[in-house]
Amino acid sequence: MNHRVVVTGMGVITSLGADVEQFWDNILQGKSGISHVDAFDCSDYTTKIASEIKNFDPEQYGLDKKEARRMDRYVQFASVASLKAVADADLKIGENVDAERVGVIVGSGIGGLGTWEDQHSILLERGPKRVSPFFIPMMIANMGSGQVSMLTGAKGPNSTSVTACASGTHSIGDSFRLIQRGDADVMITGGAEATIRPTGMAGFCSMRAMSVRNDEPQKASRPFDIDRDGFVMGEGAGVIILESLEHAQARGAKIYAEIIGYGMSADAHHMTEPDPNGAARCMIKAVEDAQINAEDVDYINAHGTSTPVGDISETKAIKIAFGEHAYKLAVSSTKSMTGHLLGAAGGVEAVILALSLKQDILPPTINLENQDPECDLDYVPNKPRHTQVRTAISNSFGFGGHNASIVMKKYESS
Repeated sequence: MNHRVVVTGMGVITSLGADVEQFWDNILQGKSGISHVDAFDCSDYTTKIASEIKNFDPEQYGLDKKEARRMDRYVQFASVASLKAVADADLKIGENVDAERVGVIVGSGIGGLGTWEDQHSILLERGPKRVSPFFIPMMIANMGSGQVSMLTGAKGPNSTSVTACASGTHSIGDSFRLIQRGDADVMITGGAEATIRPTGMAGFCSMRAMSVRNDEPQKASRPFDIDRDGFVMGEGAGVIILESLEHAQARGAKIYAEIIGYGMSADAHHMTEPDPNGAARCMIKAVEDAQINAEDVDYINAHGTSTPVGDISETKAIKIAFGEHAYKLAVSSTKSMTGHLLGAAGGVEAVILALSLKQDILPPTINLENQDPECDLDYVPNKPRHTQVRTAISNSFGFGGHNASIVMKKYESS
């Protein structure tokens, strides 16, 4: 027997807000969280903007000062978002929930890049004996999941997806599977990333992957627009609580939405260039897994990064997967506001997807002023849309040709 799986809690930390209500309000207002980078001097960089979380103090969010110092910034984000999600779900692990039946999968595309940079500088300047004994455990990409389990007491399945920009969505899909087959009752899952660092920015600048619209930061991320010139890097975390329906009902939990399908595929094509056929297969698999028809899908929260090649490829993929129905469903890219949070994107966008279903509102694609003729679908331009949303998909595609899609539907008790 497959268990039904529902979303019972959510937490975020982003440039658009550190709580779900504020974040969602800013999304619906079409606000951009993109600004000039304050973290370091970007004067020699072609891109000088990002979706940066300013003045972040982990102690303000309940993390112990000593413990927080032993966490990379991405782990701090993962911890904050997870604690918020656990509180939102009213989970008291070890009390109203069996700790051994609660798991954690929080993905990260890159992990502790800041810690790596800092300790490498110490190695070069001061020698190997001055490198911190916490370097490795702070830096490794699985430590987000590890620290969340320690902070919450979750003793069930614990893992990490590291699949570039698909990490968050793979984490959620894998968590869905664990509950569906009965290996856990509850999963704390999503993604976290903190790559607004000199090497992170330099690497993407060298690839010419990021927008150079430095004079207009809030207009720089413009998915599906003819004048788009690259993505804008973001940072933060998005975490949701997945729970078996029986378990959620037994403890009287509130339910945001139900997750019903998961698809994954590989392009087997190129390190960075997407293949629309791979993404299409991923969506088709997700729809088949959900046991619905393609025509049942009302909305897609697109990967939509604002890169010239990527947006066209995803548009083609949607048309391959959905045929004529592609022109009837709505598609939007909330990265136009949040920037691209890399491995955290899927977690943040799962929060958006669940709220879209709960409240029957489609978030907009802002900065869509002159639509690319090759991107010819309904991208919900510039303003949110109030309409019935019954079934929706979130897409995430990563370097290496990793594709992940999840399907959620409006929760119905019967």
